[in-house]
Amino acid sequence: MRETARPAAEQFMAALRAFEADGQPEPLLRLFTDDAELSNYTRTERGRDGARRFWEEYRAAFGEIRSRFTAVIVGGRGVALEWESAGTLPTGSPIRYRGVSLLELDGGRVRRFRTYYDSAAFVPPAAPPRAGA
Repeated sequence: MRETARPAAEQFMAALRAFEADGQPEPLLRLFTDDAELSNYTRTERGRDGARRFWEEYRAAFGEIRSRFTAVIVGGRGVALEWESAGTLPTGSPIRYRGVSLLELDGGRVRRFRTYYDSAAFVPPAAPPRAGA
């Protein structure tokens, strides 16, 4: 597995960076199995159509986004990727957050993708209290 996991990790990182830049999901989608499962804190998607929805909704959450991978751990069943992302929300507000993505592989393709991240980065700051309130 390790001999296919390292190239799969490199392909995934390159495809995600390209998708973040150009919004074209096809190269990224080709890395997933037909029955892939993708999940984050808010949802789980399955299959080809689900993978497309997952990635298109991810990209739509940002005006601009760029991920930088800070650690890659190749294990017996797949890959763990630690990353930092920075960019803007659709409103133009800046965002920076960190997380970890886990890729379970089947024949060098991603069968299961799970991502965990600092969801507090997406919560707008509370408005300061009004004077006299």
